[in-house]
Amino acid sequence: MSEPSISSMLQNQLNLPITLFQKYSLLGLNEEQVMLLLQIYAYQQEGHSFPTPEQLAEHMTMSSEACSKELRYLIQRQFLSIEEENNDDIIKEYYSLEPLWQSLFRAEESYEDNTDQEAGEIFQRFEQEFGRPLSPFEIELVNSWIDEERIELSLIHAALREAVLMSKLNFKYIDRILLEWKRKGIKTVDQAKQASKTYHQHQTTRQTQQNHPYDKSLYYNWLEE
Repeated sequence: MSEPSISSMLQNQLNLPITLFQKYSLLGLNEEQVMLLLQIYAYQQEGHSFPTPEQLAEHMTMSSEACSKELRYLIQRQFLSIEEENNDDIIKEYYSLEPLWQSLFRAEESYEDNTDQEAGEIFQRFEQEFGRPLSPFEIELVNSWIDEERIELSLIHAALREAVLMSKLNFKYIDRILLEWKRKGIKTVDQAKQASKTYHQHQTTRQTQQNHPYDKSLYYNWLEE
């Protein structure tokens, strides 16, 4: 019997929404619970609609008892339900993942609404700081940070504050800040503040050694907000 080829293996796939992998933590799910749901989904794709905890545990690093506990949790939190179907007077139970898909849909709608509102606010902040409407190129650049680079809006605002307080109010400088933060793996405002504080403290030390005054207020204003 020949071994399966890579191409045949890749053809044996599950069709899943990317939103599940991007938003599961927002729903309050952890990795074990998501994997348990995926195992149920995989069994269903093979025609087995109601796998037992023992069968699920065979493909997990969890015991059957732990699987039973997580299944109860998922049902209580309405990510999973047990339904019945009547086929020739024979009642069969099966797992339904419809509650999970509905939760993901609501989370996606809520995320898009909040993102649209927050994105509108970030454009207003840029226009307030620049004292003028943004050009089409500048609007496109901000949109690329949000949509293509997937940079958090709070980080974009932090980069704007850094540029303002360093008296370097231009988009190239802001873009350079965001690029440097991305290179360093900075994903939160707190991490950005720490990185900027470290940089500016180094600058202060160097300026002091050269006997040049250095105004700390330029950066501590936003670092201590």
